[in-house]
Amino acid sequence: MRGSGTVEAVHLAPEAEAPMESVDEVRAVAGEGLRGDRYFEGIGTFSDSPRGGLEVTLTEAEAIEAIEREAGITLGFDEHRRNITTRDAALNHLVGEQFRVGDTVCEGIRLCEPCDHLRRLTVEGIDDALTHRGGLRADVVESGTIHVGDTLEPV
Repeated sequence: MRGSGTVEAVHLAPEAEAPMESVDEVRAVAGEGLRGDRYFEGIGTFSDSPRGGLEVTLTEAEAIEAIEREAGITLGFDEHRRNITTRDAALNHLVGEQFRVGDTVCEGIRLCEPCDHLRRLTVEGIDDALTHRGGLRADVVESGTIHVGDTLEPV
């Protein structure tokens, strides 16, 4: 990733399948995730998964805008089920890399490909529309606070 991106929105869901709630800031805790989110509490849909990358999910605003243009699917930033919506950040390039969001350091673990669960909670066709651009799953390496408007940049 070259340069930096910006945090456009932050969303949390207090429990599995609950609506995402917009917040201006969130405390990110190393090894645990985003305070107040379902995965921080261990009650997310995939909390029992042995795979990493459940602490923070990110997506690109440009991907959400593209699926509206290309597939006619309109999703609000509170509907795509990702915690952080970014702009001007090439998230796919951050798999295996550390990056800073505000004063928090995260590590990209794997792509956050769309799944049947997302389709059930949103609209038919979302899984195809977001394939390879569904975002990034990351873990928190250094605790901090993430605010709307923060810069996202490689470490």
